[in-house]
Amino acid sequence: MKATVERATLLKSLGHVQSVVERRNTIPILSNVLIEASDNGAIKITATDLDLQVVETFAAEVETAGAITVSAHTLFEIARKLPDGSQVSLNAADGRMAVNAGRARFSLATLPRDDFPMIAEGELPTSFELPAASLIQIIDKTRFAISTEETRYYLNGIFFHVTEDGDPVLKAAATDGHRLARVTLPRPAGAEGMPDIIIPRKCIAEIRKLLDESGDANIQIDLSASKIRFTFDNAVLTSKLIDGTFPDYNRVIPQGNDKLLNIDPKAFSQGVDRVATIATEKTRAVKMALDTDKITLSVTSPENGTAAEEVSGEYKSDGFEIGFNAKYLMDILAEIESDVVELHLADASAPTLIRENDKSPALYVLMPMRV
Repeated sequence: MKATVERATLLKSLGHVQSVVERRNTIPILSNVLIEASDNGAIKITATDLDLQVVETFAAEVETAGAITVSAHTLFEIARKLPDGSQVSLNAADGRMAVNAGRARFSLATLPRDDFPMIAEGELPTSFELPAASLIQIIDKTRFAISTEETRYYLNGIFFHVTEDGDPVLKAAATDGHRLARVTLPRPAGAEGMPDIIIPRKCIAEIRKLLDESGDANIQIDLSASKIRFTFDNAVLTSKLIDGTFPDYNRVIPQGNDKLLNIDPKAFSQGVDRVATIATEKTRAVKMALDTDKITLSVTSPENGTAAEEVSGEYKSDGFEIGFNAKYLMDILAEIESDVVELHLADASAPTLIRENDKSPALYVLMPMRV
């Protein structure tokens, strides 16, 4: 294999694929990327961790077609350190790959392409398109609530499912047991009859990176009950889905919370952040005392002292006190785009419903803390 490619093009593609490759691998080939150069002037780079696979294609000057695998992180670091605008020559022969650019010369160990594993997709019967902006909205407004607890593996991703809520909709939800985030969008054409699926956290992170460069394009999504494929302009991402049952999260969405607080999310978040400065790292608990149009945030820490701040908001119900994890509350407030956020409260021990308004596609539920 012999080909020449511009450094910026190579670096961009390697940047997308190398993050799929795990740093520590017991199987040496999984540390490598597969590079395939074809006669039609294209190079295809593939990376996998056996659960997730990314294939990226870009134009190059191909002198001799061929395929080889080489260390993903080493090649990425070389490309990153090469001078801007340089032409990178890739030449694989006799178990080595020469990487040359300007006066820099590298000779890298390779492994044969036949050893490189590919994810078998099988049939992907459900097929639809989503605008890149919709996918970004789904991911950004839910992924902070994905659980990182390995024991509850079925919560380690975003749950996608279609339902008939008056109109057919596509819902995406994530929860870690302390908070829940859900986004509802009109069901895309072709998604009817789609199986309930849980897309793993790592796959979500890789999709989000690729979406940054997708502009206003539509992303093609093909899936079965066990696999999903996202097709971008010049990249294809295939992932296994989490084999588990997502809990019925509708049970935790409160229906009868009758105490309504309207507040500016930015001022609220900044107030929470300030008083939480003295909270102990472990609990990060902030107490919120509600009175008519007056909200007092306070923290008491045995080691550090106390803090209190008043924030203005609109509240007309009976006064009471409730505690929240400051970080969880700020994560939710960071995703509110309007000038006012609604907090629907019941009492100090019941979950709180948070949303922009009743027309907003995103909805959040936060469990209170004892303070």
